[in-house]
Amino acid sequence: MYRRNIFHILYPVACLVGLFVVYQAWFKPTFLPAPPSDQSTAHVEDSQPEPAKPTDEAPREPELKHTRLIDPSVIPKTSHHELLETIRDEIEKGHVDTAEIKLVDLPAAITNNDTTRPYISVLWNNLGIQQEKHGGTAVSIKAFKKAASLDAKNPVVQLNLAHAYWELRDPAMTQDFLEHLTVLAPEEPFPHLALANLFQERDQLGEAARHLDHAIARAGKDLALQSYLQTVTAKVRGTEQSETRLTSRGSTHFTVKFDGDADQTTSVAVLETLEEAYREIGQKFGHFPSKTIVVVLHSKSLFQSATGSPVWADGLFDPVLGRIHVPAQDALADRAWLSRVLRHEFVHALLHDQLGSVGSAVPTWLNEGLAMELSGDRWSDLEQIMKQDFTLIPLPALEGDWGGLSSDAATVAYLEANSAVHYLIDRFGMSQVRELLVQLKARQALSTAMQSQLSLSYEQFQSRWESQLPHHEKNG
Repeated sequence: MYRRNIFHILYPVACLVGLFVVYQAWFKPTFLPAPPSDQSTAHVEDSQPEPAKPTDEAPREPELKHTRLIDPSVIPKTSHHELLETIRDEIEKGHVDTAEIKLVDLPAAITNNDTTRPYISVLWNNLGIQQEKHGGTAVSIKAFKKAASLDAKNPVVQLNLAHAYWELRDPAMTQDFLEHLTVLAPEEPFPHLALANLFQERDQLGEAARHLDHAIARAGKDLALQSYLQTVTAKVRGTEQSETRLTSRGSTHFTVKFDGDADQTTSVAVLETLEEAYREIGQKFGHFPSKTIVVVLHSKSLFQSATGSPVWADGLFDPVLGRIHVPAQDALADRAWLSRVLRHEFVHALLHDQLGSVGSAVPTWLNEGLAMELSGDRWSDLEQIMKQDFTLIPLPALEGDWGGLSSDAATVAYLEANSAVHYLIDRFGMSQVRELLVQLKARQALSTAMQSQLSLSYEQFQSRWESQLPHHEKNG
């Protein structure tokens, strides 16, 4: 989310902010978003389709993986039995490098044999599982691909490859591949969830909802998955309904949806700004989005109710549907504001594209700080504000959702995020920050990733960041 600079109201309420922050950080365990107001939609019910029901926080995608090892105990009775048994044992002992060398060195007479080929596929599959435990999906993908190439009819092998494609956002996870997988594994919800995501990225929300329904029907007694799928399905259907009346205009990398003639000129400015951000920020970050990004322009009266955003938000990136939302009314009256908001939300979209389904695991202070730094959105009076006598919120308290923060506390949170990430980049460099994100993508905790990548603990990082700040009161 993007928060407008409100320094002019921060100083007079510094003491109140300090008291509020103490409560938020130490006595209130989580930030609970305020319930959305019904008043903003009451006067448009007769003339506008009902917008998608706002949610205070994006639903967290449940862990879809289960045990995916295949029992390798029954070795085909061939003259190669002893060699295959040796490889199996190496994999089970965790000797992945030795096992991989032996698998690669298998003669074609074994890998092409109809009797041994399915078993070799199992060995490659199980090797991939072991590699993933230690090195993540980027390391295991090669083994999963090899396993799938050796046995195109094994549903477990093909599902493992699909999960790897999903985590890496690999373009090889095509519609044809997934539709074939629905035939191989007809009772599995994952292929339909992946197809829904594919259609959603194409802005074919009706097809996305259809596959989400299929996924729900196959989710069985998994309550977490059922809840997630139902929430996303409702959001997809609501978005499809609310966007039916909107006009679309596209550029090379973006599609803007807007309300007819009223926002025609604004839509052109939005596309120009975002294409410039695509080139500049993508180059700076070393990553470019792999899919077209949809931007929805709202009237100010509908922005909060349609997105579920807090009252202090000037923009929002929705990670569920991959959309940037911006209030467009009078946006051209302040082109500098419009540019800041669009660039800020584009960084969120960029991070989501790179991190995929684990993007929600990135602490909010890191996510928002990167958005401010990479977009060039350093408030002009940041240093002056940081010199004021206010209470710091500990960074761990800023890892979760910020939707429930008051406007004043949100300002402090954004200032800290900006300052902490600026220090992180200045001290360690952007390349190290990218590697830190790679560690987070591999589902490492931030404390573990920092220790591994930066050679200091989370606590040490916060202490060193705080030590270079102007004098201030520390919370706790």
